[in-house]
Amino acid sequence: MFLYQLLNFFFGLLKKEETSKHDLSLYKRGDLLEVPRTLFTHFGIYLGNDRVAHLIPDILPAISKDKSAIAKMVTNNRLLMGVIAKVASVRVDCVEDFAYGAEILINHMDKICKRPPLDGEEVAQRAEKLLGSVTYSLLWYNCEHYVMYCRYGVAISYQTYQFCTTVRKIVFSRISAYLTAVCGFCVMLHLGCMTPTTVLFTFLISFTIWMAS
Repeated sequence: MFLYQLLNFFFGLLKKEETSKHDLSLYKRGDLLEVPRTLFTHFGIYLGNDRVAHLIPDILPAISKDKSAIAKMVTNNRLLMGVIAKVASVRVDCVEDFAYGAEILINHMDKICKRPPLDGEEVAQRAEKLLGSVTYSLLWYNCEHYVMYCRYGVAISYQTYQFCTTVRKIVFSRISAYLTAVCGFCVMLHLGCMTPTTVLFTFLISFTIWMAS
């Protein structure tokens, strides 16, 4: 009996520490919050009273009508499957569920974006007006586009730009041009389909990558 009470006391302390991890007094209505999530940074707008509006992919609404299950914290598995299925919504969660165990940065984008932030109340109102299902795109409309529109009036994503720049450097490089040409000719030799048309096609692809590098 004593051991049971001791365990209850211990887990109670852990739960208390978890619920008090984030100091809500640090956040003001309209603040832009960001946390690391999977391979990218996740963004949200603080609405006040322990509420964060954020655009998040989630596969569960596409496969279930259980509102209580959907309302629970979106796990990384649900998020990643939602990205693949392009199913997302702007929803409101508590700060702890939004943070998903990570530390929160407040208005960090103010140092990066050249546009001045809008008034906090206007930011929050914009965030609230967009609640509900959205057409999601990892590159063209994600959580960063959403918060940037709400806080700065322009829907852009620095993460998307950096990602596309990195991919361009990898794909459109001189090494890629060489590899494309070599692999193309090796495949043609292996399949015995070395014709003027296939040679020209392989050359054009390699030449295009070369010129874009």
